[in-house]
Amino acid sequence: MNRLTDVPFVAGLLGRCPRCRQGRLFHGFIKVAPECDRCGLSYSFAAPSDGAAILVMFIGGILVLGFALWLDMTYEPPWWVHLLVDFPVAMVVCLGLLRPLKGSLIALQYVNLKK
Repeated sequence: MNRLTDVPFVAGLLGRCPRCRQGRLFHGFIKVAPECDRCGLSYSFAAPSDGAAILVMFIGGILVLGFALWLDMTYEPPWWVHLLVDFPVAMVVCLGLLRPLKGSLIALQYVNLKK
C-alpha cells in the first residue's frame, strides 16, 4: 500500500469500491449500488443499517451543539436567529457526514467479512 487511497476505509470515505478502489460505491446520494462498475464486486454483503445514522447523530450533534453554544455565548441572539442559523448548519453537517460514514462502514464490512 503506497497511497492513502489503497486503504479500504479511505476508499469507503471517498465512496469508492473497497476492493478495486476505483468503482463507485453509491448509486445516488446514499443508495448503495448493486455492484462495482469496474471490478464487479457484489455489494450484497453491505448491511450498514442505521450505523452511519447513529454515528452522524453523535458526531454531528456534538458539532452543531458546540456551534449553537458558541453563537449564543458570543452574540446572544434572539431564539429565532438560532432557528434560522442552527437548522441549516445541522442539515449541512449531518448530510455531509452521512455518505462518507456509510461508505466507511461498508468498506469495513468488506474487510472483516473477507477474512
